[in-house]
Amino acid sequence: MSGHPNAKPMVTDVFVKGAVQGWGIATSSTIPNVLMAFVIIKILQHSGLLALIGTAFSPIMSVFGLPGEAATVLLGGWMSMGGGVGVAVALFDQGAINGTHIAILTPAIYLMGSQVQYMGRCLGVIGITGRMIPLIMAVPIITAFISLFVMRLLVLGS
Repeated sequence: MSGHPNAKPMVTDVFVKGAVQGWGIATSSTIPNVLMAFVIIKILQHSGLLALIGTAFSPIMSVFGLPGEAATVLLGGWMSMGGGVGVAVALFDQGAINGTHIAILTPAIYLMGSQVQYMGRCLGVIGITGRMIPLIMAVPIITAFISLFVMRLLVLGS
């Protein structure tokens, strides 16, 4: 870059800076969350708990055209978006869910995205009163479930 204070940065410098920031996000956040999700799904699968979860949540998830195991994707996404994506990929890898199921689940992962992870960071810092927290937590969950229904109509209706 030029030493002139008003000079515009070169495109290559902007690209390299963005790539470095992206690499930092990937290695410090995304990859660990996805890896954690793979490990958790493997533990649930080998312990038999994944089948139990699938059976328990099958009636609810079938309303959205999903197998019961898909509930773990929503739980993972609620805790961490990267974790939700990792759970979805792990279940896809095992054949528990397919591409259609992922299409239905994806908006919900991002609508609920990382609520647990960010709750303390955001709500505590901005000084939200305790009585408002349940409402603040409920709205993204409700919109996520609405998105499951809408996506079911869009994906399975076509």
